[in-house]
Amino acid sequence: MNSNETVSIDKIIENLIYLHPLLSKSLTRSIKMKTNLNPGSLFILGLLSKYDVLSMSEIGCKLSIPKPHVTAQVDKLIAEGMVERLLDPNDRRIVNIRFTEKGKEDFKAIKQEISKDMRERIEKLDENRLTQLYESTQQVREILSEIMVDSHTTMTSCTKI
Repeated sequence: MNSNETVSIDKIIENLIYLHPLLSKSLTRSIKMKTNLNPGSLFILGLLSKYDVLSMSEIGCKLSIPKPHVTAQVDKLIAEGMVERLLDPNDRRIVNIRFTEKGKEDFKAIKQEISKDMRERIEKLDENRLTQLYESTQQVREILSEIMVDSHTTMTSCTKI
């Protein structure tokens, strides 16, 4: 790798590091205005909306967070009536988590409110900037998905226990 490639990779890394707090701040502000749940709880709900039922270990693996943090977030969601614990019929050591009906409805409403807030911000862009934002985010999404597939911490490496 020559120095131009190193500089280019370093700039990519710098941009990616810069993007995270921008996205996080924007989403966190929207979330705090719409719900008392924190982003970690919403990430868990997002996973459950995709996978329906997951074990505590699978949630931790897919979100790359330690199991004790998953437990704390799940406890909050249970207190809100949004999820429930289910014992695995085949292995009593495994605790599965799934949405309640209230959780599904509340999560849908929260997502709509957050989307509405983001839409209001994005709609202020002119057509050219909208196209640029769409193409850029689509490319970043595709590229990050591609490089994460090669990583040992990928979402696909989390399997049912």
